[in-house]
Amino acid sequence: MKLTKHGHACVRLEKDGRSLVIDPGGFTEEDAAVGADALLVTHEHPDHFDEDRLRRALDANPAAELWTLRSVADQVAAAFPGRVHTVGEGDAFTAAGFDVQVHGQLHAVIHPDIPRITNVGYLLDGTVFHPGDALTVPGRPVDTLMVPVMAPWNRVADVIDYIREVAPRRAIDIHDALLTDLARPVYDRMLGPAGPGVGGAGHARLAAGESMEL
Repeated sequence: MKLTKHGHACVRLEKDGRSLVIDPGGFTEEDAAVGADALLVTHEHPDHFDEDRLRRALDANPAAELWTLRSVADQVAAAFPGRVHTVGEGDAFTAAGFDVQVHGQLHAVIHPDIPRITNVGYLLDGTVFHPGDALTVPGRPVDTLMVPVMAPWNRVADVIDYIREVAPRRAIDIHDALLTDLARPVYDRMLGPAGPGVGGAGHARLAAGESMEL
């Protein structure tokens, strides 16, 4: 399986000649989702869901399908009949040859005065977990955890504790568009071997467009 990191929270996974893209939002390259056979969206916030990017990808590949929660599905389903699927926690399906399980229900708390919205995470082939905007623990072993490292709703202490609790073999940064170049080495140090410890997980940070084999 090949993983490519795109801007912010967007990743592309490729296997057996097919590809799946998660969360092509407004901080992601315009063409990040084009060519995908399947699209997954975790929630409706614009840094994860950009309607134009989704429509562009679905138009480019008439066989492509989208799986997402209802708040997103309702905005695009009418234009792509039969190709948009609504999912929630506990659901399982196959997309572009990947076995997908859905975990989680709510976005992390930003502030008590801000209502929480629905958020789901996706576990692919039982090995790669993308939590969206939440620190959801899928309750089963995870080989590769996509970690939201910087957001208005988290601290580096939360990130460290999350990696420790999930205990993946590998943690890869996502949700990083708001990090400046000065801040990135700080996060690398805190989450790497010189930091307080993340339960033995290896830490990786990929630049936008960079890939690795899993």
